[in-house]
Amino acid sequence: MDDRTHSAVTVGGLTFEVEESGPVGGSPVVLLHGFPETSACWRPLTPLLTAAGLRVIAPSQRGYSPGARPVGVEHYALELLGADVLALMDATGIASAHLVGHDWGAVVAWWIAAYHPERAETLTAVSVPHPSAFGWALREDADQQKRSRYIGVFRDGQVAEKLLLDNDAKRLRAVYGDLDPDQVSEYVRAFTEPGALTAALSWYRAMRSDFGGIPSVRVPATYVWGSEDEALGRAGAQRCGEFVDAPYRFVELDGVGHWIPEQAPDALAEAVLARIEGNER
Repeated sequence: MDDRTHSAVTVGGLTFEVEESGPVGGSPVVLLHGFPETSACWRPLTPLLTAAGLRVIAPSQRGYSPGARPVGVEHYALELLGADVLALMDATGIASAHLVGHDWGAVVAWWIAAYHPERAETLTAVSVPHPSAFGWALREDADQQKRSRYIGVFRDGQVAEKLLLDNDAKRLRAVYGDLDPDQVSEYVRAFTEPGALTAALSWYRAMRSDFGGIPSVRVPATYVWGSEDEALGRAGAQRCGEFVDAPYRFVELDGVGHWIPEQAPDALAEAVLARIEGNER
């Protein structure tokens, strides 16, 4: 049975759409989506976590919730994105939580674990390694440099929106690979709302040169990476553990691509639960 509840939570003058599931008294898990998705990406995973007695909170983040879509790149700095999550936790009565983040959501989760470790019981980062590992790969690894060429396009405010949305969003749809067409259509509808795609791309445009300078984390962490990820290569994945000064596990999903929450929810749930249960023993 689907026990999801949908709410609008206002913090700092912004209103976020939040999906919540599971027992109110369960250990809280905060799920942070990436680009170009919404909190809907977590729906295959959520029942697997709530079945284990966990309380799941999944917000559509800044730029993705219509009521939290300020205009201007300056509103999408990483510290503001992280502060949103902390404020949402405060508003929902959560002192600390198990964090799970995919893609850009993983970056936000790494930031919280690094700068606010008291708010993170555990961390499961999906697809994107610690930003310092990714930054190293972007500087030193030719394969990662090739994989990341799209970032320059996304940062170009004169090109990216038109490129992605022209011809019934043909190129945006192609980004999702072989995800379920109905799910892709739901995402595309979200990004064709006025200002939505520009807001989401502002996460890329707000990236600064200190992006890779996030300190090592001291929170028990698991990094989950798909061997067929087209955007994130092996070099950064293998270096991730160097930036975790706590129990750490690297989970490689052979033959799985970038869209792990939708395509491999069982394997992801296993990794998340192993991290949480290992911390609670």
